[in-house]
Amino acid sequence: MSSNRHNARKAAVQALYQWDLTQQDAKDIEEHFSQIHDMQNIDKKYLREIMLELPKVEVELKGAIEPFIGRDFAALDPVERAILRLGAYELSYKSDVPTRVVINEMIELAKVFGSDHSYKFVNGVIDKLAKELRKAD
Repeated sequence: MSSNRHNARKAAVQALYQWDLTQQDAKDIEEHFSQIHDMQNIDKKYLREIMLELPKVEVELKGAIEPFIGRDFAALDPVERAILRLGAYELSYKSDVPTRVVINEMIELAKVFGSDHSYKFVNGVIDKLAKELRKAD
Protein backbone atom coordinates (compact mmCIF):
# COMPACT_ATOMS: atom_id res chain seq x y z
CA MET A 1 0.00 0.00 0.00
CA SER A 2 2.74 2.47 0.89
CA SER A 3 4.44 2.07 -2.49
CA ASN A 4 1.04 2.64 -4.12
CA ARG A 5 0.68 5.83 -2.05
CA HIS A 6 4.22 6.88 -3.02
CA ASN A 7 3.34 6.30 -6.68
CA ALA A 8 0.15 8.34 -6.23
CA ARG A 9 2.29 11.20 -4.92
CA LYS A 10 4.63 10.90 -7.92
CA ALA A 11 1.64 11.02 -10.25
CA ALA A 12 0.18 13.94 -8.29
CA VAL A 13 3.36 15.98 -8.69
CA GLN A 14 3.23 15.43 -12.46
CA ALA A 15 -0.48 16.25 -12.62
CA LEU A 16 -0.11 19.32 -10.35
CA TYR A 17 2.77 20.51 -12.51
CA GLN A 18 0.51 20.26 -15.57
CA TRP A 19 -2.34 21.97 -13.70
CA ASP A 20 -0.04 24.81 -12.66
CA LEU A 21 1.34 25.40 -16.15
CA THR A 22 -1.82 24.92 -18.22
CA GLN A 23 -4.50 26.19 -15.80
CA GLN A 24 -6.72 23.33 -17.01
CA ASP A 25 -9.33 21.93 -14.67
CA ALA A 26 -7.56 19.62 -12.20
CA LYS A 27 -10.32 17.02 -12.50
CA ASP A 28 -9.81 16.86 -16.28
CA ILE A 29 -6.05 16.50 -15.81
CA GLU A 30 -6.53 13.67 -13.30
CA GLU A 31 -8.94 11.85 -15.64
CA HIS A 32 -6.61 12.27 -18.63
CA PHE A 33 -3.60 11.22 -16.55
CA SER A 34 -5.44 8.05 -15.51
CA GLN A 35 -6.17 7.22 -19.16
CA ILE A 36 -2.64 7.61 -20.49
CA HIS A 37 -0.57 6.19 -17.60
CA ASP A 38 -0.32 2.71 -16.15
CA MET A 39 -2.33 3.06 -12.95
CA GLN A 40 -1.77 -0.50 -11.74
CA ASN A 41 0.55 0.38 -8.82
CA ILE A 42 -0.98 3.73 -7.94
CA ASP A 43 -3.40 4.50 -5.12
CA LYS A 44 -5.97 5.94 -7.54
CA LYS A 45 -8.31 7.07 -4.79
CA TYR A 46 -5.54 9.10 -3.17
CA LEU A 47 -4.49 10.67 -6.48
CA ARG A 48 -8.09 11.60 -7.22
CA GLU A 49 -8.51 13.14 -3.75
CA ILE A 50 -5.39 15.26 -4.20
CA MET A 51 -6.44 16.48 -7.64
CA LEU A 52 -10.00 17.28 -6.57
CA GLU A 53 -9.32 18.75 -3.12
CA LEU A 54 -5.94 20.51 -3.33
CA PRO A 55 -7.03 23.10 -5.93
CA LYS A 56 -9.91 24.14 -3.64
CA VAL A 57 -7.43 25.18 -0.93
CA GLU A 58 -4.54 26.28 -3.17
CA VAL A 59 -4.66 29.92 -2.01
CA GLU A 60 -4.50 28.82 1.63
CA LEU A 61 -1.60 26.45 0.90
CA LYS A 62 0.30 29.16 -0.97
CA GLY A 63 -0.21 31.49 2.00
CA ALA A 64 1.17 28.87 4.38
CA ILE A 65 4.23 28.20 2.17
CA GLU A 66 5.24 31.77 1.26
CA PRO A 67 6.66 32.82 4.66
CA PHE A 68 9.23 30.02 4.39
CA ILE A 69 10.52 30.48 0.83
CA GLY A 70 12.05 33.95 0.93
CA ARG A 71 10.53 34.96 -2.41
CA ASP A 72 7.24 35.14 -4.24
CA PHE A 73 5.60 31.74 -4.72
CA ALA A 74 5.23 32.40 -8.46
CA ALA A 75 9.03 32.79 -8.72
CA LEU A 76 9.59 29.18 -7.69
CA ASP A 77 10.33 26.44 -10.18
CA PRO A 78 6.98 24.82 -11.18
CA VAL A 79 8.21 21.41 -9.97
CA GLU A 80 9.00 22.88 -6.55
CA ARG A 81 5.59 24.57 -6.46
CA ALA A 82 3.89 21.23 -7.14
CA ILE A 83 5.89 19.41 -4.46
CA LEU A 84 5.43 22.15 -1.86
CA ARG A 85 1.69 22.33 -2.56
CA LEU A 86 1.41 18.58 -2.11
CA GLY A 87 3.45 18.65 1.10
CA ALA A 88 1.43 21.54 2.51
CA TYR A 89 -1.80 19.77 1.59
CA GLU A 90 -0.76 16.57 3.36
CA LEU A 91 0.46 18.46 6.43
CA SER A 92 -2.78 20.47 6.58
CA TYR A 93 -5.40 17.90 5.63
CA LYS A 94 -3.96 14.39 6.01
CA SER A 95 -3.43 14.01 9.75
CA ASP A 96 -3.28 10.23 9.24
CA VAL A 97 0.03 10.69 7.37
CA PRO A 98 2.87 11.10 9.89
CA THR A 99 4.90 14.30 9.63
CA ARG A 100 8.13 12.35 9.02
CA VAL A 101 6.50 10.52 6.11
CA VAL A 102 5.38 13.79 4.50
CA ILE A 103 8.86 15.30 4.86
CA ASN A 104 10.63 12.21 3.54
CA GLU A 105 8.23 11.78 0.63
CA MET A 106 8.59 15.40 -0.47
CA ILE A 107 12.40 15.12 -0.34
CA GLU A 108 12.26 11.96 -2.47
CA LEU A 109 9.93 13.62 -4.97
CA ALA A 110 12.28 16.60 -5.22
CA LYS A 111 15.18 14.21 -5.88
CA VAL A 112 13.20 12.54 -8.67
CA PHE A 113 11.65 15.60 -10.34
CA GLY A 114 13.60 18.63 -9.14
CA SER A 115 16.93 20.14 -10.05
CA ASP A 116 20.15 18.97 -8.36
CA HIS A 117 19.75 20.83 -5.07
CA SER A 118 15.98 21.17 -5.11
CA TYR A 119 15.58 18.52 -2.42
CA LYS A 120 17.55 20.65 0.08
CA PHE A 121 15.26 23.61 -0.51
CA VAL A 122 12.13 21.43 -0.30
CA ASN A 123 13.41 19.80 2.89
CA GLY A 124 13.98 23.18 4.55
CA VAL A 125 10.59 24.56 3.58
CA ILE A 126 8.57 21.43 4.41
CA ASP A 127 10.36 21.04 7.74
CA LYS A 128 9.50 24.63 8.76
CA LEU A 129 5.97 24.22 7.42
CA ALA A 130 5.52 21.04 9.45
CA LYS A 131 6.59 22.83 12.63
CA GLU A 132 4.00 25.51 11.91
CA LEU A 133 1.10 23.35 10.70
CA ARG A 134 1.59 20.44 13.08
CA LYS A 135 2.58 22.10 16.32
CA ALA A 136 0.93 19.29 18.27
CA ASP A 137 3.21 16.60 16.77
